[in-house]
Amino acid sequence: MPHSTSTKKKPSRLTTQKNTTRTKTKGLSKCRTPASSNISKIDFTKAQKNVLDLLKIPGISGQEKQVAELIRKKLIDAGCPASLISFDQAHKKTPLKGNCGNLIVKLPGTQRGPRRLLMAHMDTVPVCEGTKPVVKGNVVKSGNPVTGLGADDRSGCGVVLTTALEILGQKIDHPPITFFFAIQEEVGLWGARTVKASDLGKPKLAFNFDGGDVDKLTIGATGGERLDITIDGIPSHAGVAPEQGVSAIAIASIAIASLHQEGWHGLIEKGKKRGTSNIGVIHSGAATNVVAERATIRAEARGHDPSFRNKIVRAIEKAFDKATQSVRSSNGRKGTVTITKRLDYEAFRIPQTDLSVVTARKALESIGHKPYYDVSNGGLDANWMAANGIPTVTLGCGQHDIHTTNEWLDLTAYKAACRAALMLATS
Repeated sequence: MPHSTSTKKKPSRLTTQKNTTRTKTKGLSKCRTPASSNISKIDFTKAQKNVLDLLKIPGISGQEKQVAELIRKKLIDAGCPASLISFDQAHKKTPLKGNCGNLIVKLPGTQRGPRRLLMAHMDTVPVCEGTKPVVKGNVVKSGNPVTGLGADDRSGCGVVLTTALEILGQKIDHPPITFFFAIQEEVGLWGARTVKASDLGKPKLAFNFDGGDVDKLTIGATGGERLDITIDGIPSHAGVAPEQGVSAIAIASIAIASLHQEGWHGLIEKGKKRGTSNIGVIHSGAATNVVAERATIRAEARGHDPSFRNKIVRAIEKAFDKATQSVRSSNGRKGTVTITKRLDYEAFRIPQTDLSVVTARKALESIGHKPYYDVSNGGLDANWMAANGIPTVTLGCGQHDIHTTNEWLDLTAYKAACRAALMLATS
């Protein structure tokens, strides 16, 4: 998960809707959820080994090949024909040079039914590189105190892989299924961004395994835009003739202070509209005796309402333009600012009556859980899946405190996610 999502909560409005909605989704009667006693049994010892094997592999964004090779080997060893396993060329379409494309496994059905998609992303963030997973009771943490665990999202990969292996090993009847292991989620959702519905067999139901609490069904998420800001000032000797220079650092400081003072930085609330922005990275300067010639800045804006998010972006642009005008050398020269923008992901919201949402809720309820709906303030692969014509509900796998050295995996929740996934793939 590339950005932090909302903390666990059970909004009363959503929960009430969950308990009272009468679903009228076309074709839903054809997708019956079996009783818990009819669910195929899972070898949880192997399921746990799957996730531990995956956690041990380095694989930050752009370096997922070793992870993909392990998944492919386990599938082939379980009897999956190599002809059903493929890699696309997503890594050749991304800003970050990668060593591996998306891994896609398409199983033909042994029974009729709409094609299902189960997916997770293979990459982790740099803080997780060098992790050494250690099991203590029902919890997995990194035995290396300076690294995170990487359960975001190796636990999701473990769930999806375990589902495929159980189907293959037990020869469980199933409708057509696609297993999708995406690359470079953490740096812009690039695997999901570049894939096409036709590449995945045009699934009718779609489930993404990522995102914390096993009872949480994420049915929507915010949209996000990134800004690369370059300020070009004028260098001069900071001791001999500082007045002849234009400091790029000074321009950046004025702009950022203005955004903060006017309520356009951090949590942004303007009337009934809400969003966020952040100046996240600044690089500038080479020495204390030189007026800084250049500053490069990376910023972001997020919002569930695209029009309000665009207002946030315009406020950032305006602040830097104004700051550039306010800093001048003794002879009237001024710096310049260049801003490059790109959409990371657009906001989406899936109706609670959507077939995938209803099916996921029933699956969790059938194994004794109480699902609740959530809308994330971070981006998910599901953002781009929705944009690509595949509305996708996201289920948690027990990951907690992701992207930190305190990250841990709840094995009880992970095993529950494996049960739900097998139901979603076969029922």
